[in-house]
Amino acid sequence: MGMESNESLDLLSVFLTGIPGLEASLDFCCLYMVSIVGNTTILPVIRTEPSLHEPMYLLLSMLALTDLGLTLTTLPTGMGLLWFNALEISFEDCFAQFFFLHGFSFMESSVLLAMSFDCYVAICHPLRYVSILTNRVISRRGIAIIFRCVLIVLPALFLLKRLPFCGSRHLLHSYCLHQDMIRLVCADTTINNWYGLITALVFITLDPLLIVVSYVLILRSVLRISSQVENFRALNNCLSHILAVLVLYVPMVGLSMTHRFAKHAPPIVHVILANICLLAPPVMNPIIYSVETKQISKNKFLPLNMLEKVSQI
Repeated sequence: MGMESNESLDLLSVFLTGIPGLEASLDFCCLYMVSIVGNTTILPVIRTEPSLHEPMYLLLSMLALTDLGLTLTTLPTGMGLLWFNALEISFEDCFAQFFFLHGFSFMESSVLLAMSFDCYVAICHPLRYVSILTNRVISRRGIAIIFRCVLIVLPALFLLKRLPFCGSRHLLHSYCLHQDMIRLVCADTTINNWYGLITALVFITLDPLLIVVSYVLILRSVLRISSQVENFRALNNCLSHILAVLVLYVPMVGLSMTHRFAKHAPPIVHVILANICLLAPPVMNPIIYSVETKQISKNKFLPLNMLEKVSQI
């Protein structure tokens, strides 16, 4: 039974949940445009500006690439739902989106964790910053982040794909999420549930906890500085990263809390929260770093005014 189900996945499909009232809406189109334009513009700016050839901005390039990947992963189904009411998606396409969606989401968390270490070294060990965070170290860290995310998402994909699907064909969200797809399985999902829980604990608990620890050490180091001007300058250097962390984790925690404690809330609430959770980082990160980084905000190729206007929608 299970084998027949898996062999016919290419012939089966599931149905995504649209966003009632937002069909053919320009709001989400503008958000996708902001994300794509903002992140694709940051990359050449960092590459061509010599003053930005530092470890922090190499990590920012990784963040921009991650945000761009996350946006392009959700763009086809997002625009298909909004403009063409294309609710149906094949199982194979759904699995592909599952892999890239969770992979880039976990990569976002990993890059922010690496950036917190950059802030820690820059403030707590400024004299050793250049020797600790070399370009080679950053490159290796980027490769390690990719392998970390792939090695975590692949088992979840294989564990899910081996199971027979014979339940409802309707997903509760606009994208193929693990917690949504597992509802369609008509077999024992204990292993999948435990693996999903461990993965969630790593990226929703461990990564933020390590980021908090880094900022506790940073704050302790800053408080030892007698000059208030130096205190402000040190904390201001971390402001962009703090905002990026909040933009990622606040919607994520809100979505998790809603799934756990507001199961009877209207389905539209879950759908909108899921879309905010996925779109907020790619849209806001270019704006945050453009405002806080003069070399980026002054670049003539960056449509900062457009970003700021659309972000107010």
